[in-house]
Amino acid sequence: MDEQRSVTIPIGDARLPADLTLPARPVGVVLFAHGSGSSRHSPRNVAVARTLNDSGLGTVLADLLTPAEDEVDTRTAELRFDIGLLASRLAGIVDWLAVERPAGDVPIGLFGASTGAAAALVAASSRADRVAAVVSRGGRPDLAGNALAQVRTPTLLLVGGLDEEVITLNERALAELGEVGELRVIPGATHLFEEPGTLEQVADQAGTWFTTYLGR
Repeated sequence: MDEQRSVTIPIGDARLPADLTLPARPVGVVLFAHGSGSSRHSPRNVAVARTLNDSGLGTVLADLLTPAEDEVDTRTAELRFDIGLLASRLAGIVDWLAVERPAGDVPIGLFGASTGAAAALVAASSRADRVAAVVSRGGRPDLAGNALAQVRTPTLLLVGGLDEEVITLNERALAELGEVGELRVIPGATHLFEEPGTLEQVADQAGTWFTTYLGR
């Protein structure tokens, strides 16, 4: 049975709620960064996390905004697109995982969706010694800006085959990532991977990527 518990992670003045799931002997732990308008309860991220758990990986689904910030941001939408803030919060959780070691001394991966992918890549560029792999689902890695060229972490970009605009943005980001990046297109999938079997493909490919690079 996986261990499941809710935790509150202190990052500066913020206290961020998170859901932690750990197999008996995790080979690594994956921290999720959800997109704008979503939360740690995102059904798509929860579904992917379950597949990762079945592959022997621990998962952390965290909110990068406090409840108070999220309530204000529902009206303004500014903080949800503040990649710098989200990336700093994500990097802080990476540091918390490395120091507190709730999963033990295991490698850390980042899974980012939509704008969360940009935050994950910025965090990976600043925590190259602690982040061993990154996966982006339907992400906006282009929003990571200059940090893309500084990423040294193996990064998998997964995009829906029908999500043409995002494919183009990911192709541009791939050129900045260079040899550490790989782009894979899921045939017949739109941006949210709502088509039958497409999210399962994302989860399977993410699981293989993480177990490959975190299991080393």
